[in-house]
Amino acid sequence: MSRIGKMPITVPAGVTVTIDGSTVTTKGPKGELSRTFRPVVNIKQDGDVIVVERPDDSREAKAQHGLVRTLIANMVEGVEKGYSKKLQLVGVGYRAAVKGSDLEMQLGYSHPVIVKAPEGITFECPSPTEIIVSGASKEQVGQVAADVRKWRKPEPYKGKGIRYEGEYIRRKLGKAAKGD
Repeated sequence: MSRIGKMPITVPAGVTVTIDGSTVTTKGPKGELSRTFRPVVNIKQDGDVIVVERPDDSREAKAQHGLVRTLIANMVEGVEKGYSKKLQLVGVGYRAAVKGSDLEMQLGYSHPVIVKAPEGITFECPSPTEIIVSGASKEQVGQVAADVRKWRKPEPYKGKGIRYEGEYIRRKLGKAAKGD
């Protein structure tokens, strides 16, 4: 049995979960998320508790059991509290600002880089060198943060680029002096 899959999911107050066959919809103060799962596992709701069960011990059912439970738990937490990722800009002249709902960054190119905010995602810039990507979907927040980071990945020689908060960049030595 999957240790993660057999744990029940408690639905907090203020969040409603609707199960229609293999489609799960969650609504809460931070938004609404919906996802359709493969009908390999059974999703049941009993009051404010959701349980994911697998009907047999097939390889596919075992693989989906813990995954489906974790995805539903992330949906419930996302519509209740939301998720966010913090990015830091390191480099001379690197800065970011929010223009409307879009993110405008100066990253050393000859032009500003503009990233449009997808539906359900918001950008914040508490300082010119910090970006906070937030939203209800954990998957979407992580993907948008990775897309922003792709514009200037941290490089190992000077450490310049866009990095996640707390990310360690392994530094390399530059050209070594020629020894005699």
